[in-house]
Amino acid sequence: MDTSNGLKAKWKEGIPTFGPFVQLNAPGICEILGHAGFDFCIIDMEHGVIGVETAENMVRAANAAGITPIIRVAFNRSELLHQALGYGASGVHIPHISTAEEAQKAVWGSKFYPVGERGVCPFVRAARYSADKAVFYRKANEEILVILAIEGTEGINNLGEILKVHGVDAVFVGPYDLSQSLGIPGQVNHPKVLDKVREIASLTKQAGVALGMFVEEPGVAKEWVKQGVLYCCLDVDAAILLKASMNYINQLQETKSMAAATTETR
Repeated sequence: MDTSNGLKAKWKEGIPTFGPFVQLNAPGICEILGHAGFDFCIIDMEHGVIGVETAENMVRAANAAGITPIIRVAFNRSELLHQALGYGASGVHIPHISTAEEAQKAVWGSKFYPVGERGVCPFVRAARYSADKAVFYRKANEEILVILAIEGTEGINNLGEILKVHGVDAVFVGPYDLSQSLGIPGQVNHPKVLDKVREIASLTKQAGVALGMFVEEPGVAKEWVKQGVLYCCLDVDAAILLKASMNYINQLQETKSMAAATTETR
Protein backbone atom coordinates (compact mmCIF):
# COMPACT_ATOMS: atom_id res chain seq x y z
CA MET A 1 0.00 0.00 0.00
CA ASP A 2 1.45 3.35 -1.02
CA THR A 3 1.06 5.54 2.04
CA SER A 4 2.90 8.47 0.48
CA ASN A 5 0.71 11.48 1.13
CA GLY A 6 2.72 14.64 0.53
CA LEU A 7 1.73 16.29 3.81
CA LYS A 8 5.18 15.90 5.36
CA ALA A 9 6.84 17.53 2.36
CA LYS A 10 4.37 20.41 2.38
CA TRP A 11 4.86 21.01 6.09
CA LYS A 12 8.64 21.06 5.70
CA GLU A 13 8.24 23.71 3.00
CA GLY A 14 5.86 25.74 5.19
CA ILE A 15 2.83 25.03 3.00
CA PRO A 16 -0.46 24.91 4.97
CA THR A 17 -2.85 22.00 4.50
CA PHE A 18 -6.58 21.82 5.18
CA GLY A 19 -9.05 19.09 6.05
CA PRO A 20 -12.12 18.46 8.22
CA PHE A 21 -12.94 15.92 10.87
CA VAL A 22 -15.31 13.21 9.59
CA GLN A 23 -17.79 11.89 12.15
CA LEU A 24 -20.53 10.58 9.84
CA ASN A 25 -20.05 6.87 9.19
CA ALA A 26 -20.18 7.03 5.41
CA PRO A 27 -17.23 6.32 3.08
CA GLY A 28 -18.79 8.60 0.48
CA ILE A 29 -18.07 11.58 2.71
CA CYS A 30 -14.32 11.01 2.33
CA GLU A 31 -14.71 10.74 -1.43
CA ILE A 32 -16.68 13.99 -1.60
CA LEU A 33 -14.07 15.82 0.48
CA GLY A 34 -11.35 14.50 -1.79
CA HIS A 35 -13.17 15.59 -4.94
CA ALA A 36 -13.72 19.00 -3.33
CA GLY A 37 -9.96 19.43 -3.05
CA PHE A 38 -9.19 19.08 0.67
CA ASP A 39 -5.69 17.87 1.52
CA PHE A 40 -6.71 15.41 4.24
CA CYS A 41 -9.67 14.13 6.23
CA ILE A 42 -9.61 12.97 9.85
CA ILE A 43 -11.76 9.88 10.32
CA ASP A 44 -12.96 10.42 13.87
CA MET A 45 -13.16 7.23 15.91
CA GLU A 46 -13.09 9.18 19.17
CA HIS A 47 -16.24 11.29 18.82
CA GLY A 48 -17.91 9.80 15.76
CA VAL A 49 -20.02 6.63 15.46
CA ILE A 50 -17.60 4.92 13.09
CA GLY A 51 -16.90 1.21 13.49
CA VAL A 52 -13.90 -0.84 12.42
CA GLU A 53 -15.19 -2.08 9.07
CA THR A 54 -16.56 1.33 8.08
CA ALA A 55 -13.27 3.01 9.01
CA GLU A 56 -11.35 0.72 6.67
CA ASN A 57 -13.78 1.47 3.84
CA MET A 58 -13.50 5.18 4.56
CA VAL A 59 -9.71 4.90 4.18
CA ARG A 60 -10.28 3.08 0.87
CA ALA A 61 -12.62 5.83 -0.30
CA ALA A 62 -10.14 8.53 0.67
CA ASN A 63 -7.35 6.75 -1.21
CA ALA A 64 -9.56 6.47 -4.29
CA ALA A 65 -10.39 10.19 -4.20
CA GLY A 66 -6.80 11.32 -3.64
CA ILE A 67 -7.22 12.72 -0.13
CA THR A 68 -4.93 11.77 2.77
CA PRO A 69 -6.81 9.65 5.37
CA ILE A 70 -5.89 10.22 9.01
CA ILE A 71 -7.63 8.34 11.81
CA ARG A 72 -8.28 9.94 15.18
CA VAL A 73 -8.19 7.02 17.61
CA ALA A 74 -10.24 7.05 20.80
CA PHE A 75 -7.30 6.51 23.16
CA ASN A 76 -3.51 6.44 23.15
CA ARG A 77 -3.37 2.63 23.09
CA SER A 78 -1.02 0.57 20.97
CA GLU A 79 -3.72 -1.85 19.80
CA LEU A 80 -5.86 1.01 18.47
CA LEU A 81 -2.90 2.59 16.68
CA HIS A 82 -1.87 -0.76 15.20
CA GLN A 83 -5.43 -1.39 14.03
CA ALA A 84 -5.93 2.05 12.46
CA LEU A 85 -2.62 1.93 10.60
CA GLY A 86 -3.33 -1.61 9.45
CA TYR A 87 -6.33 -0.26 7.51
CA GLY A 88 -3.90 1.78 5.46
CA ALA A 89 -4.42 5.17 7.10
CA SER A 90 -1.63 7.62 6.33
CA GLY A 91 -1.48 8.79 9.92
CA VAL A 92 -2.96 8.75 13.38
CA HIS A 93 -4.30 11.72 15.35
CA ILE A 94 -3.89 10.77 19.00
CA PRO A 95 -5.91 12.56 21.72
CA HIS A 96 -5.09 13.76 25.23
CA ILE A 97 -1.29 13.92 25.16
CA SER A 98 -0.01 15.74 28.25
CA THR A 99 3.55 14.55 28.80
CA ALA A 100 6.66 13.48 26.92
CA GLU A 101 6.10 9.94 28.23
CA GLU A 102 2.65 9.84 26.65
CA ALA A 103 4.09 11.22 23.42
CA GLN A 104 6.74 8.49 23.42
CA LYS A 105 4.06 5.86 23.97
CA ALA A 106 2.18 7.19 20.93
CA VAL A 107 5.27 6.97 18.74
CA TRP A 108 6.11 3.48 19.98
CA GLY A 109 2.61 2.29 19.11
CA SER A 110 2.73 3.83 15.63
CA LYS A 111 6.22 2.90 14.41
CA PHE A 112 8.06 -0.37 13.86
CA TYR A 113 11.50 -1.22 15.25
CA PRO A 114 13.93 0.52 15.65
CA VAL A 115 11.74 3.61 16.21
CA GLY A 116 8.86 1.90 17.99
CA GLU A 117 7.06 -1.28 18.95
CA ARG A 118 4.07 -1.37 16.57
CA GLY A 119 2.60 -4.83 16.21
CA VAL A 120 4.02 -6.70 13.22
CA CYS A 121 1.65 -8.24 10.68
CA PRO A 122 2.37 -8.18 6.95
CA PHE A 123 -1.07 -9.46 5.96
CA VAL A 124 -3.01 -6.23 6.53
CA ARG A 125 -4.35 -3.86 3.90
CA ALA A 126 -1.53 -1.37 4.58
CA ALA A 127 0.97 -3.97 3.32
CA ARG A 128 -1.24 -4.96 0.40
CA TYR A 129 -2.04 -8.18 2.26
CA SER A 130 1.66 -9.24 2.21
CA ALA A 131 2.49 -8.16 -1.36
CA ASP A 132 4.69 -5.37 0.08
CA LYS A 133 6.43 -7.39 2.79
CA ALA A 134 9.93 -6.51 1.60
CA VAL A 135 9.51 -2.74 2.01
CA PHE A 136 6.44 -2.37 4.23
CA TYR A 137 8.14 -1.79 7.58
CA ARG A 138 10.70 0.69 6.29
CA LYS A 139 8.17 2.67 4.26
CA ALA A 140 5.70 2.75 7.13
CA ASN A 141 8.32 4.21 9.49
CA GLU A 142 9.25 6.84 6.91
CA GLU A 143 5.76 7.85 5.81
CA ILE A 144 3.27 7.37 8.65
CA LEU A 145 2.18 10.63 10.30
CA VAL A 146 2.12 10.74 14.10
CA ILE A 147 -0.03 13.69 15.23
CA LEU A 148 -0.43 14.46 18.92
CA ALA A 149 -3.41 16.38 20.27
CA ILE A 150 -2.46 18.65 23.19
CA GLU A 151 -5.81 19.20 24.89
CA GLY A 152 -5.11 20.64 28.32
CA THR A 153 -2.98 23.01 30.31
CA GLU A 154 -0.57 20.25 31.36
CA GLY A 155 0.18 19.34 27.77
CA ILE A 156 0.71 22.97 26.80
CA ASN A 157 3.03 23.49 29.76
CA ASN A 158 5.00 20.35 28.77
CA LEU A 159 5.10 21.13 25.06
CA GLY A 160 8.84 21.79 25.04
CA GLU A 161 9.57 18.28 26.33
CA ILE A 162 6.92 16.71 24.07
CA LEU A 163 8.57 18.26 21.02
CA LYS A 164 11.86 16.52 21.91
CA VAL A 165 10.29 13.09 21.30
CA HIS A 166 11.63 11.63 18.06
CA GLY A 167 8.98 10.57 15.57
CA VAL A 168 6.35 13.27 16.17
CA ASP A 169 5.23 14.93 12.92
CA ALA A 170 2.63 17.41 14.19
CA VAL A 171 1.07 18.68 17.38
CA PHE A 172 -2.55 19.78 17.42
CA VAL A 173 -3.48 22.49 19.92
CA GLY A 174 -7.11 23.39 20.54
CA PRO A 175 -7.49 27.19 20.67
CA TYR A 176 -10.07 26.99 23.44
CA ASP A 177 -7.80 24.82 25.59
CA LEU A 178 -5.01 27.24 24.91
CA SER A 179 -7.12 30.23 25.97
CA GLN A 180 -8.02 28.47 29.21
CA SER A 181 -4.36 27.70 29.94
CA LEU A 182 -3.72 31.45 29.70
CA GLY A 183 -6.53 32.34 32.11
CA ILE A 184 -8.85 33.78 29.45
CA PRO A 185 -11.18 30.87 28.61
CA GLY A 186 -13.00 31.18 25.32
CA GLN A 187 -11.16 34.32 24.16
CA VAL A 188 -9.40 32.63 21.26
CA ASN A 189 -8.63 35.90 19.46
CA HIS A 190 -7.13 37.58 22.52
CA PRO A 191 -3.59 38.99 21.94
CA LYS A 192 -2.28 36.63 24.66
CA VAL A 193 -3.58 33.63 22.71
CA LEU A 194 -2.16 34.88 19.41
CA ASP A 195 1.20 35.59 21.04
CA LYS A 196 1.24 32.07 22.51
CA VAL A 197 0.38 30.55 19.13
CA ARG A 198 3.29 32.43 17.58
CA GLU A 199 5.53 31.14 20.35
CA ILE A 200 4.31 27.56 19.85
CA ALA A 201 4.70 27.89 16.07
CA SER A 202 8.32 28.97 16.57
CA LEU A 203 9.01 26.04 18.90
CA THR A 204 7.42 23.50 16.55
CA LYS A 205 9.26 24.89 13.54
CA GLN A 206 12.59 24.62 15.37
CA ALA A 207 11.74 21.02 16.25
CA GLY A 208 10.71 20.18 12.67
CA VAL A 209 7.14 19.54 13.81
CA ALA A 210 4.03 21.03 12.21
CA LEU A 211 1.50 22.97 14.27
CA GLY A 212 -2.17 22.03 14.02
CA MET A 213 -5.28 23.94 15.07
CA PHE A 214 -9.06 23.43 14.88
CA VAL A 215 -11.05 26.20 13.21
CA GLU A 216 -14.70 26.49 12.20
CA GLU A 217 -14.59 29.09 9.39
CA PRO A 218 -12.30 29.56 6.34
CA GLY A 219 -11.75 33.22 7.23
CA VAL A 220 -10.50 32.25 10.69
CA ALA A 221 -8.28 29.58 9.12
CA LYS A 222 -6.48 32.27 7.15
CA GLU A 223 -5.64 34.09 10.36
CA TRP A 224 -4.29 30.95 12.07
CA VAL A 225 -2.16 30.18 9.00
CA LYS A 226 -0.59 33.63 9.40
CA GLN A 227 0.39 32.55 12.92
CA GLY A 228 2.22 29.48 11.56
CA VAL A 229 -0.48 26.76 11.53
CA LEU A 230 0.22 24.13 8.86
CA TYR A 231 -2.17 21.32 9.88
CA CYS A 232 -5.42 23.27 9.71
CA CYS A 233 -8.34 21.13 10.85
CA LEU A 234 -11.24 22.97 9.27
CA ASP A 235 -14.61 22.17 10.83
CA VAL A 236 -16.54 18.87 10.98
CA ASP A 237 -18.38 17.12 8.15
CA ALA A 238 -21.77 17.26 9.88
CA ALA A 239 -21.39 21.00 10.55
CA ILE A 240 -20.31 21.64 6.95
CA LEU A 241 -23.40 19.78 5.72
CA LEU A 242 -25.63 21.67 8.16
CA LYS A 243 -24.27 25.08 7.14
CA ALA A 244 -24.61 24.30 3.44
CA SER A 245 -28.17 23.05 3.95
CA MET A 246 -29.14 26.12 5.96
CA ASN A 247 -27.64 28.33 3.25
CA TYR A 248 -29.80 26.59 0.65
CA ILE A 249 -32.92 27.00 2.78
CA ASN A 250 -32.19 30.66 3.45
CA GLN A 251 -31.83 31.30 -0.27
CA LEU A 252 -35.11 29.50 -0.92
CA GLN A 253 -36.98 31.35 1.81
CA GLU A 254 -37.72 34.32 -0.45
CA THR A 255 -39.05 31.96 -3.11
CA LYS A 256 -41.29 30.26 -0.55
CA SER A 257 -42.59 33.63 0.67
CA MET A 258 -43.31 34.79 -2.88
CA ALA A 259 -45.19 31.57 -3.62
CA ALA A 260 -47.26 31.97 -0.45
CA ALA A 261 -48.11 35.59 -1.33
CA THR A 262 -49.17 34.56 -4.83
CA THR A 263 -51.42 31.87 -3.40
CA GLU A 264 -53.10 34.36 -1.04
CA THR A 265 -53.96 36.80 -3.85
CA ARG A 266 -55.73 34.19 -5.90
